[in-house]
Amino acid sequence: QNEKELQDVVKQQEEKMLQLIDKSGEVTRLTGEVSELKRSLQRAETEAKVLWEEMRGKEPKVPTAYVQERVLLRQEVDKLRLLLLEKQDENLLLSDKY
Repeated sequence: QNEKELQDVVKQQEEKMLQLIDKSGEVTRLTGEVSELKRSLQRAETEAKVLWEEMRGKEPKVPTAYVQERVLLRQEVDKLRLLLLEKQDENLLLSDKY
């Protein structure tokens, strides 16, 4: 009886260790993704600064409000596109489960 209980405890500990290893791998992967996203953000901010500087020097002048509105609209489109992709991924995951 004691041996059976001990085996059960050892099995539970092994399962917990495997879960921790999985979580550790996930954390490592997510940390890598965060680093890549930070680099992408930095590149995008640099590119935006350069483009704004270029736009300021051009004739005829494009109204700043117009450019800002275009940027906001583009951001909204990108957000909606991302939401669509997330929903498609969710649907794929759900369809794979059944």
